[in-house]
Amino acid sequence: MEFWTIRPRANDRLLDAPRVAGLLAGVEGGGRGLAADLLDLLAAQLPLAQCTVFVHDGAASPAVLSYADRARTRELPLISRDYAARFHAWDGSRLAMASREARAGGLLLQRQAGEDIFEPEYRRICYERPRIADRAALLSRLEGGRWLSVNFYRGREHGKLGANELGAIEAWAPLVVQLARLHEARQRSDEAMPALLLARLQQRFPELGARDLDLLRALLRGGDVAEVGAALGIRPASARTYLKRLYRKLGIGGQRELWALLMAPASRAPARKGD
Repeated sequence: MEFWTIRPRANDRLLDAPRVAGLLAGVEGGGRGLAADLLDLLAAQLPLAQCTVFVHDGAASPAVLSYADRARTRELPLISRDYAARFHAWDGSRLAMASREARAGGLLLQRQAGEDIFEPEYRRICYERPRIADRAALLSRLEGGRWLSVNFYRGREHGKLGANELGAIEAWAPLVVQLARLHEARQRSDEAMPALLLARLQQRFPELGARDLDLLRALLRGGDVAEVGAALGIRPASARTYLKRLYRKLGIGGQRELWALLMAPASRAPARKGD
C-alpha cells in the first residue's frame, strides 16, 4: 500500500476533439455512464477490469457516484454498496486523504492490492471474489472537506500494475478527475430538488426506514424497477416487492400517487389511507 502526489507531466496520448466532446457531452447530459466512459478511456492504454467513483465526506459512508465492469461480474453494484456501508474505513485511501501530502493540495494516487488489506471480509468481497489484483485510486479534494475517489481495478489475469501503467494512469489523471468533478457537480445540482422532496416526505412519514429512503432516492432519479434494483444491488423482482411494501406504508397505490404525494404542499397533501 502506497500513495504519492501526482506531478504535472506531458501526456503524449492525445485525444481527438470528437472524443473529448463526447466525454463532456456525457457529463453535461447527466448520464450514469461516467465510470464506463473513464474505464473505456484508460482501458485503451492498459488492461483494466473495473472502475468505481465515490465521494467521501468525513467518516460517513461515501456516496457511490458511478461504477462500471468489463463483463467481469454482475455483483459490482452490491460490492460498491458493501464497500460504502461496511468497509470504507479500512481503505488505504483514508490514510492518503489525512496525510501531509493531502494537506499540501494537489492530486494523489493511492495504490492498494488485496494483500494490503487486513480486514478479511473487505479483502474477500472487494478483491478476492471479483479476482482483483491491484487498484489505483485517484484522489482529489472537493469543497467542504469532501474527497472524490476515482478507482481503477486490475484483474488477476493481468497481474499488478507496472511502473509504465501507473505512469499512464498519472498522465490521464487530470482529465479523468476533471470529468469526475464535473459529473459530481452536475449530479449534486440535479439531486437538490429530489433531496428537498425526500426531506419533506420524511417529515410526514418518520417511520420510513433506510431501505425505504434508498428506494425513494432511486425512484426520484427516474429509475424503473430494473434500475431501482440495480441501484440497490437486488433483483428486479425483489425491488418490485419492496416498492409495493413502500407504497402500502405511504398509504398509496402506486408511482403516480407517489408523485402527487411528493409534489403536494404539506397542508394539502393527499390523506393517508385509513386517516
